Amino acid sequence: MNLKKLASALIPDEGLLSIDKYEHIYPPRDIAPKAEVTRLAPSPTGFIHLGNLYSALADERSAHTTDGIFYLRIEDTDEKRKVDGAVESVIRSLKYFGINFDEGAEIQSPLNIYGPYYQRRRAEIYRAFVKDMIERGYAYPCFCTEDELNAVREKQTGEKKTTGYYGEYAVCRNLSESEIYKNLGEGKPFVIRLKSQGSIENKIIFRDAIKGEVTVTENDQDVVILKSDGIPTYHFAHAIDDHFMRTTLVIRGEEWLSSLPVHLELHKALGFKPPRYAHTSSLMKMDGGTKRKLSKRKDPELSLDYYRKAGYFPKAVVKYLMTLLNSDFEEWSLKNPTADYRDFKFRIEKMSRSGALFDLDKLNDVSRTEISMLSAVECFEFLKGWVTEFGTPADKAHFQNEEYIIKVLELVMGVGGKKRRKDIERAEQGVRLIDYFFDDTFAPEYSYRFDAQTVNTVLGEFLKTYDPADDNSAWFAKVKAIAPTVGFAGEMSDYKKEPEKYKGNVSDIAEILRIAVTGMPNSPDLCTIMRILGKERTAERLKRGMSKIKKKQV
Repeated sequence: MNLKKLASALIPDEGLLSIDKYEHIYPPRDIAPKAEVTRLAPSPTGFIHLGNLYSALADERSAHTTDGIFYLRIEDTDEKRKVDGAVESVIRSLKYFGINFDEGAEIQSPLNIYGPYYQRRRAEIYRAFVKDMIERGYAYPCFCTEDELNAVREKQTGEKKTTGYYGEYAVCRNLSESEIYKNLGEGKPFVIRLKSQGSIENKIIFRDAIKGEVTVTENDQDVVILKSDGIPTYHFAHAIDDHFMRTTLVIRGEEWLSSLPVHLELHKALGFKPPRYAHTSSLMKMDGGTKRKLSKRKDPELSLDYYRKAGYFPKAVVKYLMTLLNSDFEEWSLKNPTADYRDFKFRIEKMSRSGALFDLDKLNDVSRTEISMLSAVECFEFLKGWVTEFGTPADKAHFQNEEYIIKVLELVMGVGGKKRRKDIERAEQGVRLIDYFFDDTFAPEYSYRFDAQTVNTVLGEFLKTYDPADDNSAWFAKVKAIAPTVGFAGEMSDYKKEPEKYKGNVSDIAEILRIAVTGMPNSPDLCTIMRILGKERTAERLKRGMSKIKKKQV
C-alpha cells in the first residue's frame, strides 16, 4: 500500500508544515537543567474545584521551587462541553488563592512563544503529525459507525472480554487499499486510529514521580487519535502539546493511570521522550467512620466557590493544602509561623501515595491562626474583599469608611495588643462581629439581669458624667462612683467579703453599660468602644437602653 499517497488523501496538505519544522518553532526552553515546566490543562467546563486547586498548587510549587515555568493550557477538543467565560473563571479562581501562571491562555506574558494555548487552535500541528504517522504505518482510517461500534462492545461484553477496538475487533485495521478508497469515494466519515504495536502479554515498569515504581500492561487498543471533525482526542493532543510546550512534569489524578500505557505508546510512536508523570491520590473525607472521595454531589466544600462565599482566608486554604501535599510542611510551618509558605522546599516525591484526608475542622484551625496574624490594614482589605462580593448593602456602605473600620478592627481583633483574637475563621464572622459599631445594624436584646429602676439609675448617672476624653482610669472611676447610688459594691474586695450586703458589684455596673451600648453582656474594652462611637452616639444608646429595658430575668 502506498502510505504516502494514502496520507495525502486522508490529510490533504493545505499548507501543513513538515513535522521537523515544529522543533525549530518550539525550541527547548532556556532554563536550568533541573527546572520543572508544569502545566494546568483543564477543559473549559466552567467548574473548578478543590481538586483542581490541589493539583495546581502542586504544579505551581514544582515549577517555582525549581525556577521553572508554570503555564495554562486549555484542552477544548470537546466543543460540546465548552462554557463561555470558563477560562477567565479558572484564572480568577486560582489568582484569588495566590496561584499565578507564568504564561498561557489569556495570560499576558513575554514567555508566550509556545502557543496557541487552546488545543482547537493547534489543529494544523496535530494534523501534520497524524499525517506523518499514517505515512509511517502507525495510524489508519476507521469508517466504523457508532452503531457498529456499539454492536462490537455488546458482543465483547457478552463474551466477557475486554471492550475496545483491538485485535480481531479492529475491523478497519486491515482494510485493503481499494476498500479504503472506495469508502472515501462514497464520502463515508472516518476517524484516524493509532495502529497499536503493543501486546497485553507484555508489562511496562514505569517510574511515577509520586507513586514510585508502577507496573502496567502494554496498550493494545487502536485508540482514536483524530476525530471526524479534524480535531484530535485528548490522548493525542496532550502528547504533542507537552512535547512542544516542553513540559517536563505532568501532575494529574490517579484516574489517569489506566491511560498511561496509551500515552507512553503515543510518545514512542511520535518519537518523543515523554515527560515525567506524577499521579496524585484523590482527596478523601471521613463520612460516618468511613473514608470516601470528596463528591461534587455530596460535598459543597469541593467547590472553590464554597470557600470564597464563606469567606475563608485564601492563604489559609493554600497552607492547609500544603499540609496535604507534603507531610513535613506542617512541622515546618509551626517552626516558621510568620514565614511565607513559598519558602518551604516543596518536593513532588513527598506527596501522599494514598488518599489525602481533607479535614474541614483542621482547615478552620489554620484559618483562625492566619487571620489572627493579620495587621489591621490587612484584615480590613481581607474583609472588604469579601464584603465587595458577598456582603449586604449595609456592609458595603460601612466599609467605605476605612479609617473608622480600622479603629474598630484594632480593638475587636486585638491588633497590636497582647491578646489577639483567635476565634475568627471566616470573613463573614468578622463582618458580623462589628455590626454593633453601626447604627443601622445595631440590634440589641437588652437582656439586663437587674430591675428597671437599677438599670435606669446606672445609665442615667453615667450619662451625667461621661466624657470621651477620659482615659480608662478616669472612665472606671466614674463607673465605680455609681455603685453606692444603686446599693452595689464599688470595690470587688468588699463584695467578696460580704456579698450579702450588696445588690451587685462594679462589674455588674459595667455589664449594664455594655448591654446598653453594644447589646451584649460581653465585649472588648468598653471605654474604647465608647470612644470610637463618640459622645453623641454613646449618649443616644444609653438613653435608648433606658427606654427599652426588659423585666428582670429570673
